Amino acid sequence: MPSKNYFDLTNRVVAVIGGTSGIGRDLAIGLAAAGANVVPTGRRQPNVEEVCDAVEQAGAKTLRHACDVASRQSIDAFRDAVLAQFGQLDVLVNAAGQIFRKPTQDVTEVEWNHLFDINLTGMLRACQSFYPALAVHRRGRIINIASLNSFVSLVQVTAYAASKSAVLALTRSLAVEWASDGINVNAIAPGVFRTDFNAGLLDGTERGKELKLRTPMARFGRTDELTGAAILLASDSASFITGQCITVDGGFLASGVNQ
Repeated sequence: MPSKNYFDLTNRVVAVIGGTSGIGRDLAIGLAAAGANVVPTGRRQPNVEEVCDAVEQAGAKTLRHACDVASRQSIDAFRDAVLAQFGQLDVLVNAAGQIFRKPTQDVTEVEWNHLFDINLTGMLRACQSFYPALAVHRRGRIINIASLNSFVSLVQVTAYAASKSAVLALTRSLAVEWASDGINVNAIAPGVFRTDFNAGLLDGTERGKELKLRTPMARFGRTDELTGAAILLASDSASFITGQCITVDGGFLASGVNQ
């Protein structure tokens, strides 16, 4: 008798919020290649169209529907569209995020609140909106994107670091509260991955050189290298894993002196 493939995502439906660029885009395509039907979304419809084309090329079904994580109405409309199209939602990936670098004493409350609204409150909105659909089959999965900044400080990104630390607290709290509903809630903390999101902070800068120096593998990660962790957490292999954060960082957090 053949053994069960615990990583099989066939017929699972995955929503990826913040799935039109960077890490979210690659996770959407990677999960589609693993057999899931994947609905990536973001604010800009042209970007939605482009990534959905890539998802279909990976062999998955999808839905082209833009969504603004800053608007509960927009998230609810996206949820309704996904359920109308597929009749179910098995996995929610929260990958939407923003960052800015600025001395902390100069950060305004408007800037602080806006970043938290996207990185943390937007994640809460999505989790709340999709909660009933995730609970109904008692095998729901939520995967939140955290950061190295959830654990260590990187200078002059205090608002981002605080928001990403809070992402871990939200992940653990929902994992405990929603375990009885059959929903597993986990996070992935990427190390230093060069994307359009952070290229200005890394390319040709002393910051970029230091981050690479502090990474034992001596390079930035490739966004496709996060796919395995996402497949694990989305699959039956993670049936007893909840409230955890998988760090994919080339050894950054394990490292002390590299020279």
